[in-house]
Amino acid sequence: MRQVNVKKFHKKKNKKNDKDFYRLMVDSDPKGSYAEAIKSVRTNLQFSSVNKKMKVILVTSPESGDGKSMTSANLAVAYAQEGKRVLIIDCDLRRGRQHKIFDVNRDNTSGYSDLILDYDKDIIYKNYIVKSGIKKLYILTCGPTPPNPIELLSSENNKNLLDELKSKFDIIILDCPPVVGLSDALVLSKYSDANIVVVSSKKTKMESLKELKKAFDKVNSTITGVILNNVKQSRKSYYYYGE
Repeated sequence: MRQVNVKKFHKKKNKKNDKDFYRLMVDSDPKGSYAEAIKSVRTNLQFSSVNKKMKVILVTSPESGDGKSMTSANLAVAYAQEGKRVLIIDCDLRRGRQHKIFDVNRDNTSGYSDLILDYDKDIIYKNYIVKSGIKKLYILTCGPTPPNPIELLSSENNKNLLDELKSKFDIIILDCPPVVGLSDALVLSKYSDANIVVVSSKKTKMESLKELKKAFDKVNSTITGVILNNVKQSRKSYYYYGE
């Protein structure tokens, strides 16, 4: 078991439009304790994949509000800072948040759901994938909500798309919906090399965590590690690898 300090990410006011927005702490405070904790997660993931190449990292949580999207974004930044060419895909086709975190105007950008539907070998990716503003980090926003997210995610088009994207990027982060009540993350787990679960020390119920574990077991997918989020500074969070 590996221990790392993971504190709650910071929120600050945007004076220009007086709205709250989230700061990517790994980018804005790269030597801070939160950034160091995320980098420890990155390092431990690398050590956990000594015998296989790790390309696709799935991040999910038992319930909404556990902090998985912000954790996904900061982990993506950490890999980009290491010099990796990184793509973060917002796989939450119902309530995606990466466009808000990276301040991307979703109305002017086609997203993941569009790309799955439009995919063919001659697709022009720059019409869908946008620069994040952070060197080597790219974003594929969720796109419009389809009437059938599960069918779209389990389609042959999506399989072929993810296979091709793996040849274009060093690391792909899949920011997936919560598992309890939804099967999107379970469908996508067949394409991932590592599955990370984010839980909140203040809100995640043990019952929900057990339900998530059963769901992963049912589809024969392994949980690579668990990140405890939103802990007080004086407490420790744990990142656990494997069985």
